[in-house]
Amino acid sequence: MSRPDIAVTGLGMLTPAGINAESTWKGVCDGEPTAATSGRLVGLPVDFCCSVPFFDAQESLGRRTVHRLDRSAQLALMAAKEALQDAALDTQAWDGTRVGVVIGSGMGACQTWENQHRQLLDRPTRVSPLLISMIGPSTPASEVALLCGALGPTLVTATACASGATAITVARDLLITGQCDIVVAGGTEASNTPLIATGFAQLGALSTRRNDPARASRPFDQARDGFVLGEAAAVLILERAEDAAARGHTPRALLAGCASTTDAHHPTAPHPDGRGLKQAMRAALADAALTPRDVDHVNAHGSSTVLNDAVEAQAISTVLPGGPFVTSTKGALGHSLGATGAVEAALTVLTLQHCLIPPTANLESPDPAFDLNLVVKAAANEHLGVALSNSVGFGGHNVVLAFRTP
Repeated sequence: MSRPDIAVTGLGMLTPAGINAESTWKGVCDGEPTAATSGRLVGLPVDFCCSVPFFDAQESLGRRTVHRLDRSAQLALMAAKEALQDAALDTQAWDGTRVGVVIGSGMGACQTWENQHRQLLDRPTRVSPLLISMIGPSTPASEVALLCGALGPTLVTATACASGATAITVARDLLITGQCDIVVAGGTEASNTPLIATGFAQLGALSTRRNDPARASRPFDQARDGFVLGEAAAVLILERAEDAAARGHTPRALLAGCASTTDAHHPTAPHPDGRGLKQAMRAALADAALTPRDVDHVNAHGSSTVLNDAVEAQAISTVLPGGPFVTSTKGALGHSLGATGAVEAALTVLTLQHCLIPPTANLESPDPAFDLNLVVKAAANEHLGVALSNSVGFGGHNVVLAFRTP
């Protein structure tokens, strides 16, 4: 049976590079790092991160809404509002029973957990009566559904740092199987907190360049020493292409295929030969009816850790011997954990739309062991038709999304 094309008809983002898609796109194309010392992390072994710059959530969402939501849910709502506007959808006029929401998160309501635990230790009566609704893993998705009146499936994905990408694969399935006509999909994370930062530092996953935070995240560089913790949210609006055409809306890109695999190897380390990621890349291409030679660009997971970058580089060069242009935006944005797969999917869509590949910020000395066609120093103007977005998460999660131009 023929399968309908899935269109990306809108997107919204809040990242350390800006509080909307336009400013984020400009920031990553300029290759500007965003990591800086954080007042929230003072005195910790790693006291810097990448934070979303000031945004007035109360102006957009209202004081009462902001008061009852963790920052991760606030970011998701803001991204969803932008994506819906970008897709030119009237949420008052649509059939909400045909609209779904899928939002991924790797860590959940970390800021609320930590803040409220401090209240508990200080005086139990100060714990918020809204605590339970604030910390529920389903809250960002249910709040997005409430925002837009989505009455179809409202789901949450949690596949560590691949959560946002997994949300997009689930959304695609809801459209292909006919359960929904529109799906609001993405990821959110706001985990720049003392406990989470300390946990990753104790694990040895974070860069320790306290004297030069802006240059700490160095994907694929031979001097890389760990990732920089970040926060973000990104939401994509997905529809069947024929439905978008019927309402006169031109898609930004098409989600041609996707695949998910698991390494089943180690709680935090990727499989040494990248077998799961290789399998996911090949399966995503097969799902999209594409060949390795069709791929022009890869938005790599590129976390700036010693193990991940080595394994991913080997997987890309093995599966895609044609040498597609490769970049990682984590040099600019840091690693936003469960949101990063959605952020990078949105950036991959913009890359195809503009035929412009953002550079890998801070990549000054590419690891000579890697056989990759890396984009460095400046954005590259190239003719692009097909791109992959790779996402990898602790626990061995691998998700690959294949996008193509309409």
